[in-house]
Amino acid sequence: MEEKLEQKSGNIIKIVLFGPESTGKTTLARQLAAYYKTALVPEYMREYLQDKWDKEKEVCQPEDLWPIAVGQMERENRLAKKAGKLLICDTNLLEIKVYSEAYYNEYCNKTIEKFALANTYDLYLLTNVDVPWEADDLRDKPLERTSMFIRFKNTLDKYKMPYKLIEGNQQERFNKAVQSIDNLLKKI
Repeated sequence: MEEKLEQKSGNIIKIVLFGPESTGKTTLARQLAAYYKTALVPEYMREYLQDKWDKEKEVCQPEDLWPIAVGQMERENRLAKKAGKLLICDTNLLEIKVYSEAYYNEYCNKTIEKFALANTYDLYLLTNVDVPWEADDLRDKPLERTSMFIRFKNTLDKYKMPYKLIEGNQQERFNKAVQSIDNLLKKI
C-alpha cells in the first residue's frame, strides 16, 4: 500500500503551490502551467471532497485522507511523465498533513506523514492570505486565515523546505512566482 504514495523518480523540476484555503493557489497554478507550457497536477482533495459534499452533504473525515493522498500521488506521478522539464503541482501530501493536523487534533496518518516528508519538490510557493476570501461549499475557516498561514509557514520552516512567499495582487503574485521559478531554472 505504501508504494501508492511514493513519488516516482524522474529528471523533472517540481513546483508546488502551498498555503491555506482561498489564497489563490489554483489560479496561480493554472497561470504558471500555461506560461511554462507544462503539465499541471490539479488538487485531488477538492474534487474528492466536493463530490462527497454533493452526494452526502458530508465533510472530510480522517478516513478520507488516505484515498485523497493516493489520488493526489497517482495524478502527480502520471502527469510527471507528460511534463517537460517542469511540473506544477496545485498541492501535495505535505498540505494534506497540515490540514489533517489542523482539523484532527494534530493527528496525521503515519504513512501519509512519512511520504509527505520523503517526497521532494524543488520549490514551494507559499501563498499569503492577503487576497479576498471566497466562500464555497468546502471552505470553512475564514476567521482562521492568519493562524492557518502561520501553520503552513511553520511546517515549511520546520522541515527546511525550499520556499518563496507569494503575496500581492494577482499580477504581483504571478511575477514573483515566475521570477522564483526562473531563478531556480538558471541554477539547474
